[in-house]
Amino acid sequence: MVFSIFAPVRFLYLLIESGYRLGIHVAAAWNPKARQWIRGRKEQKKNLADKLKQIQNAVIWMHCASLGEFEQGRPVFESLLDTFPNYQGVITFFSPSGYIPAINYKRATHIFYLPFTNRMNKRRFVDALNPSLVLWVKYDYWQFYLSYLSSRKIPLLLISATFQRSQAFFKWYGKQHKKILQCFSHLFVQTEESKRLLKKIGIIEEVTVNGDTRFDRVLEIASRHNNIPAVEEFCAGSQVIVAGSTWIDDEQELDHYANSNPQRSFIIAPHDTASYRISEVQRLFTRSIRFSEYEKQRAQPGFNAKAFRSKYNTLIIDNIGMLSRLYKYASIAYVGGGFGNDGVHNVLEAAVYGKPVIFGPVFSKYMEAIELLEEGGAFTVETALELELKFNELFQNPELLRESGIQAEKYVFRKKGATEKIVRYVQEKRLLTS
Repeated sequence: MVFSIFAPVRFLYLLIESGYRLGIHVAAAWNPKARQWIRGRKEQKKNLADKLKQIQNAVIWMHCASLGEFEQGRPVFESLLDTFPNYQGVITFFSPSGYIPAINYKRATHIFYLPFTNRMNKRRFVDALNPSLVLWVKYDYWQFYLSYLSSRKIPLLLISATFQRSQAFFKWYGKQHKKILQCFSHLFVQTEESKRLLKKIGIIEEVTVNGDTRFDRVLEIASRHNNIPAVEEFCAGSQVIVAGSTWIDDEQELDHYANSNPQRSFIIAPHDTASYRISEVQRLFTRSIRFSEYEKQRAQPGFNAKAFRSKYNTLIIDNIGMLSRLYKYASIAYVGGGFGNDGVHNVLEAAVYGKPVIFGPVFSKYMEAIELLEEGGAFTVETALELELKFNELFQNPELLRESGIQAEKYVFRKKGATEKIVRYVQEKRLLTS
């Protein structure tokens, strides 16, 4: 039987999937994202077969858990489509927080939710795509898909992956989990430590330390110089703090400083832009306005920017997709997540613009945050008081502000090139034909 060697781990993952589906349906009673997860897959099921029949050319398939992984895999995906123009690009997402913002992405012929129903439907999905090459971005190890792609001998590349000793692969009970990693034709990892961990469990030959493709992505975004006139006008002539990907814990660290410094401009871009979250932010920041409302007022005849600015000093971004362009307006960037269990979000989006980056104490899983601290391009704080002191130190010391920004930018530029190496591998191994 094709999957006999995977039987124990397959059973474990079937249990995990079943539990996850049950949990999602329970959570849907109060969680908007869970409802989107269920609704999106139901809607997709109605016309999935017809859409799959539309795929005529050979396919490059990229799977991403969510939006961050999409941005991470995007430079590789686009570079491969440019290099091999006879191929169609298909992207799948696990989470609606990736699928919804990316639904109008033009470089992909089709964008789907990764089917999460029975094994037969999953197999039909893969067979209908019949991909020539599969890119699996960073993680999201769904056993059936990986083992089935491997059994069909379809080239399967894991890109921009990181591994920590705390993961099941490296535990005494991880022998069966290791079989999942053995499905990949090649693993492109970010760090030497990841390679060392893989070597410990016998995964040696098909591993390359390649860095992180996110460096290439943020550099590409920064090179476009896409301006946002409304934000430029809001920030004109003032010192600016841009706080991106924030959670309530971050906002509670920031609000006192913003409310007591009306002469400075603050831009808050919450990680979740659901209406209740935007309302939470507005309650914390007493001189704030939503970006959507600001644009309406700005479009009114006789709008007076100076009078407006005397009333508001905090702009709350209530849309998705703007953050990577917002950081260029910052004097100082604050990146959220570092006061929560999951850790700091993408510090590179800010660093690429030559901005000093500040974040909370939970960052140990993120090599780019650690390295940026070591380079002097970032600072970490543990309390709201420390945060306010660091803001003041940077604003009162223009040389420190400038130098830390320079170090942040240098760090990003020094780390570019992971995309080119992956594309070169595909070419040299002749995984795709011109």
